Amino acid sequence: MSLFTMRVSFFALLMFVATGASVSAEDAKWISLFDGKTLEGWKKVGKETSHWKVIDGAISGSGDASMLVTTTGPYKNFRYRAEVKINDGGNSGMYFRTTAEPGFSNGYEAQIDSTHRDPIRTGSIYGMCHVYQQHVKPDTWFTYEVEVRDDVWRGREMTRIKITINDNELYEYLDFAKTFKEGHFAFQQHDPGSKVDIRKVEVMPLAD
Repeated sequence: MSLFTMRVSFFALLMFVATGASVSAEDAKWISLFDGKTLEGWKKVGKETSHWKVIDGAISGSGDASMLVTTTGPYKNFRYRAEVKINDGGNSGMYFRTTAEPGFSNGYEAQIDSTHRDPIRTGSIYGMCHVYQQHVKPDTWFTYEVEVRDDVWRGREMTRIKITINDNELYEYLDFAKTFKEGHFAFQQHDPGSKVDIRKVEVMPLAD
């Protein structure tokens, strides 16, 4: 092996080790909010005829309207992600900065909707920034991520929200009203025709 080849190989090894260390360091910051077996750390808020249970390592929501909310929190600045699947014709939402006893209008809602009669699709921040294109087919697992941080833009305070689906960042929304200050995470069971499944729910707190 030539000296040049040895140097190139050594440099590649250093890059690989550095990259691996960086990835491991980032992964270490993610905190799991779902143990894959129980609903420990979560509680249902809403109708008794709504059902939340763990089936095959995933949280499954069905029945009448309700919310499944974290008992930990509140959270303010963070990255938050989950793997989600919605049925054909179904409707749900991934809430953040919501209250401990949330209704449908409490907190930011990242819409979960592929084919529901409501045309506001997955990728939307409901009531604030609407997406009408279908980014995810029904009955298909996808990774939904939001990054939320209070910030200042051109001298104005605001809440910065990034929406990402399957590593594809759709947009960054600037909420100058700072509508919701901090809170919990929740998932919505919208109606009896909807069935939502959730797994690998994680948060990475960010510095204020």
